[in-house]
Amino acid sequence: MNQPRQQQLFEPPPEPTPWERAAESDQLIAEVVLNRPLTEVYHYLVPDPLRPLLAPGQRVKVPFGRGNKLLTGYCVGFGKPGATNRRLKSIEAVVDRMPLVSAEMLELTRWMGERYLCSWGQVLESVIPAGVKKQAGTREILHFIPAEGVCERIGELKLPRKQRAILEELCRSDEPMTADELTAAASCGTAPLQGLRDKQLVQPIRRRQETFQVERTPVERQADLTLNAEQQQVLNEIHGLLRNGQHETILLHGVTGSGKTEVYIQAIREVVDYGRQAIVLVPEISLTPQTIRRFRRRFESVAVLHSHLSDAERHWHWQRIAAGEVQVVVGARSAVFAPTPHLGLIVIDEEHETTFKQQTTPRYHAREVAQQRARQEKIPLVLGSATPTLESLWKAKQKEYHLCTLAKRVEQRPLPPVVTVDTRNDPKIARGHSLGRAMESSIRVALKDGGQVILFLNIRGFSPVLWCARCAAGVKCPECDITLTWHKDRRKVVCHSCEYEADPPKRCPICEMPGMRFLGAGTQRLEEEVRAKFPDHRVLRMDSDSMKKPGSHDTALDAFRHGQVDILLGTQMIAKGLDFPNVTLVGVIDADTLLHQPDLRASERTFQLIAQVAGRTGRGERAGRVLVQTGCPDEPVIRFASRHDYLGFARHELKHRKDSMTPPFSQLARIVARGESESAVKAGIRGIAEQLREAIAKANLPIRVIGPALAPIARLRGMHRFHLLMSTTDPAAIRALWLAVSPNLELPREVELMIDVDPLDMR
Repeated sequence: MNQPRQQQLFEPPPEPTPWERAAESDQLIAEVVLNRPLTEVYHYLVPDPLRPLLAPGQRVKVPFGRGNKLLTGYCVGFGKPGATNRRLKSIEAVVDRMPLVSAEMLELTRWMGERYLCSWGQVLESVIPAGVKKQAGTREILHFIPAEGVCERIGELKLPRKQRAILEELCRSDEPMTADELTAAASCGTAPLQGLRDKQLVQPIRRRQETFQVERTPVERQADLTLNAEQQQVLNEIHGLLRNGQHETILLHGVTGSGKTEVYIQAIREVVDYGRQAIVLVPEISLTPQTIRRFRRRFESVAVLHSHLSDAERHWHWQRIAAGEVQVVVGARSAVFAPTPHLGLIVIDEEHETTFKQQTTPRYHAREVAQQRARQEKIPLVLGSATPTLESLWKAKQKEYHLCTLAKRVEQRPLPPVVTVDTRNDPKIARGHSLGRAMESSIRVALKDGGQVILFLNIRGFSPVLWCARCAAGVKCPECDITLTWHKDRRKVVCHSCEYEADPPKRCPICEMPGMRFLGAGTQRLEEEVRAKFPDHRVLRMDSDSMKKPGSHDTALDAFRHGQVDILLGTQMIAKGLDFPNVTLVGVIDADTLLHQPDLRASERTFQLIAQVAGRTGRGERAGRVLVQTGCPDEPVIRFASRHDYLGFARHELKHRKDSMTPPFSQLARIVARGESESAVKAGIRGIAEQLREAIAKANLPIRVIGPALAPIARLRGMHRFHLLMSTTDPAAIRALWLAVSPNLELPREVELMIDVDPLDMR
């Protein structure tokens, strides 16, 4: 009877949990995130041989899922796993020799994942350039070091003369040396070196070495300019923050030509004098060369980071920045992640530009990321613009930002007069011309007087619509709900969304009627018309079609700056930030291009573009003027722009935004569902809307769900698209709602989902 009890008393203890095993054996557990839409942080055991090699910020190879597929993830820390009975898997390999990101950048990227509702791993994969991850522009080269203790007993060794010469040279060196360096120093071939290897007197090691160098063009140095009273007051306020080591966001509202860049430069001068670094973000690649030149004339070391760099160039700059060798980093949106070890100031020039918003995961806005980074590092952030976003202006009015104003141009130069030209009754416009009577005659006067002309049209291609008279509709892309644009230089009709191209149809695809017509004008058609009407003058077009080659932006602008071009025409890449003193006329060919878009910010963007392009003239000794062609001269935005009345426009638009409870009076998040089956996408997004509304009601969250509905572009790249909006006055509520709903969302396999917090593109 007692036998079973006896056996029970001597049963072995239960198996320890993985956490208990880890604790007992003092095993190291790494926290790993993956480049997948998974918010979890996974725990992996670190094998003993990998422990000295691994640190947070490095990539690792880990087995994932039931099939133990090897994936590359990021080690973000070390810690304890949660309670689980699962056996922890082990890291297979450490990918990087050194961490790719600092502890501060890990914290920033974690915040981005939470803020923009994506995974930490997706953010890390996005912010680290490909060239850095693959160490572009470097290669592993075999080096040699003396074997342990050899140098101390070199006198005792009996060696041939050339072997001794190599060994003595190696012992004199503080660094490992290559075979070429050793054989050159000893004036011999490789045989003596191989002899030393055979005797195990030298030890081979592999070291990664740069094979790429950026050629530096000598730049003529320039002294700082004398500031006027307004500029000096703004600079003093920035200096005060720098000296007190405190964070604050300064909104610098300065009219075009008011000298904002000089304020940035002299603020950065103070930062550099402290031995610290600055990041300057610019919105357009076309602005970068001009901005780099300005900064290189003032500072010894300036690095550049933007998408037109090769992987090797980007990696070279990245390494110099991380080593603290760079004083100023200039670049586009992604430069906000520059690995500056001693950051002292961040500047965002033209902060209103939409290019600061990324349109792929993670869909971050550089302004918000820069503010979080500045807050973490307790440094000032300066946002500069002649036409700040209404969100930034409202934050300044609410005292979240500190508003500084430059109301006058340098040297008291007046803002150029803006003349609105009503094109509704213009006979030339009626006959299909892009230049109306007033515009054409004004160009002739400006050129005759020796001035230069800028013409702005925000449509590329030759004609934006291929039109059928019977159907009264444009021919659309077969993959997208977008009309095809005629590109005369390529003799093709092109979709500007998916880059589909084809020969222009001779008959309407719908009704078979022949004689399709090309309607409207793009920059190519405008260029052809300008060349025909002004054959004796040099014309240059700048748009994304003509500026594809590396360095083409800089070459084109340099030619215009030196008077080799009389008329510069193009899209918004010529509309802002450029400084050409001899420009006496700016023409806006069609001010209504953006005005009638299905976008809550259409009026704001129209005002910004007119104001920015108008600011390109009257910046030198010569006075300038602006002509704005419009079919809607009575629109409030056109009237405010013609008076340079930004604050009047802002008051008018903010009232409208408040009435409709749109940003800045609410925060939006947009969900887009897409797939090849329209019915599946429609059903999927309806299900999402129902789940969101149920969760909102259950938790009593202050969120309004608008939609779902067809997206303005209902079909894109072969995918049907539906969307909905979430609107709230409490930004934290959207995150709470998404975390509650997203794990339980059930979508058909063929339906893809995208969420965009603070969307700018509503198409």
